[in-house]
This record gives sequence, C-alpha cells and structure tokens, in this order.
Amino acid sequence: MVEHLRELRKRLIISIVAVSIGAVVGYIVYPSILTFLMHPLCVTNGADNCSLYVTGPFDGFAIRLKVAAISGVFFASPIILWQLWRFIAPGLRSKERRYGLSFVLSSLLLFALGAAVAYLVFPHALHFFESAAGAHVHAIYTPQNYLNFLMLLMIAFGISFLFPLVLIVLELLGAVSPTALRKRRRYAWLGIIVVVAVFIPSNDPYSLTAMTVPLLLFYELAILVGRILLRPASKSARQET
Repeated sequence: MVEHLRELRKRLIISIVAVSIGAVVGYIVYPSILTFLMHPLCVTNGADNCSLYVTGPFDGFAIRLKVAAISGVFFASPIILWQLWRFIAPGLRSKERRYGLSFVLSSLLLFALGAAVAYLVFPHALHFFESAAGAHVHAIYTPQNYLNFLMLLMIAFGISFLFPLVLIVLELLGAVSPTALRKRRRYAWLGIIVVVAVFIPSNDPYSLTAMTVPLLLFYELAILVGRILLRPASKSARQET
C-alpha cells in the first residue's frame, strides 16, 4: 500500500512539473496562442474589427495567466496520459496492457480532433449569433467572454469525441455487446441528438450539426470495432464448446 502511494506521488509530481513547464512555455508564447484563438473572430468580423477589450487594468494580465495555465495542461497532456498509463499498467493483464496503451493514445487524438472541429466551426457559430441580433447591433467582446466561450466549446467537443472509446471499453468489459448496440440504434441516435441539443455550450445549427453527425458515425464505428475486437474471443469460446 505504501509503495502504491509512493508510485502515485511520483506520477503526480512528474505531471505537475510537466504542467508547470508547459504553463511557462504558454506564458512565453502567449501572443502566438492569442493570435491563434483570435483567428475565428478575425474571420467573422474582418481584420479591421478583430479586437478584444478589457475593462480593468489587471484583466489583461489575468487572461494571460489563464491562457498560460490551460496551455500548460494542453502541452503536458501526453506526459500526463503517459504517467497515468505507467501507474495503472502494472495492475493489468498482458492483454489489457496491449489495449490500454492504444486507448490512451486514441483518447489524445480524438480529443484533439474534437477540439479542432470546434475551432473550425466556431467562426460560423459566431457569425450566426452576431447576425441574429440585427445589422444595427455590434458586438464588443472582452477576453473573458470570448475566450471562455471558445475554449469551453473546444473542451466540450474534445470530450464528446471520446464517445466511441467509452462504447468500445464497455464492449470489451462485456457491459454491452455490438449486437445490442445495433438493435438499439434508433434509440441511441435519438438519445445522442437530445443530449447534444441540451448540453452543447453553443446551440447554433453549425455546432449542433458538427457535433451530432460525428457522434452518430462514432456509434456505428464502435459497433464495427467491437465486433472485430471480440471476434477472437467468440471463436475461442466456440472451439472450447
């Protein structure tokens, strides 16, 4: 038990150090990160109307610290996931370890893909909300409300794109089967649409479509991957009988 806690402390310390170093890097390259995050606003409003406005002397520094902290987690995420894997791997069987590393890497890629989709669709969402107010209403954004909205949307998309991994894990654990998922396809699709409509941070049609369609495709992909991964187990079960 003591050795287990020491190992946990070691992994946590390495992760915290990685996040701290990533935050320092984020603070240094903050201008480039801000330019990247400002791009959707510049695409929507044009380069001449592409600014954020602060209302207090400390606001600019505070937003730089916040962006640096979030960037630190992003930069350190491969190390964090690797430390998590190193912590849980000794307690897994060889087959589980073989799948586990693949799922860790896949989760990182899927989260990044979801965040990228949110970033690409955000200019359309922003234009939708601005045009809905009418031609005589002009938006003035603070760093807090603009960056919070964009980063929240990217995080929401990133988490939602982990959906197929959750289904595949449930299939491998025997909680659900590919056959059951296929039979309940209609209800699952309806549930996905309802959940996305209720919980997505932005209820514009572009974001709704950009999240719903991939999740429906991911559902079908999870069924296919589950059948492929479970096929060797079903063959061995038939041979034993």
